[in-house]
Amino acid sequence: MTTPACNIGRAAQASGVSAKMIRHYEEIGLIGKTARTEAGYRTYSDAEVHTLRFIKQARNLGFSIKQIGALLGLWQDQARSSSQVKALALEHIAELDDKIREMQAMKATLERLAQCCHGDARPDCPILDELAGG
Repeated sequence: MTTPACNIGRAAQASGVSAKMIRHYEEIGLIGKTARTEAGYRTYSDAEVHTLRFIKQARNLGFSIKQIGALLGLWQDQARSSSQVKALALEHIAELDDKIREMQAMKATLERLAQCCHGDARPDCPILDELAGG
């Protein structure tokens, strides 16, 4: 049984995507223009709320808007090959690995600087010196 269309507040609550982000996704074309009431209020079907949940989950996994657009296209294309989806996922994994390496390097630098800092009443601080360009 299909439920009647809901307003943006209910769609936000049901999908976990804020109303502001729903409007943004519509504005950038990630989701299509939704139906509107005579008063101009957006209304969302179950399928549109399901799409918003898909987007939310993809965002939770760190996919970019561009990647989510591609994933949505594949999700909606029943003739797709799963190899296309896997290729997108593997590309994203490689990006995440790069970010992890960058963050580990940042952490190591901060740990080294924190160890060099006396953390006492003296004004000299290697952390600030490093931030100021050494």
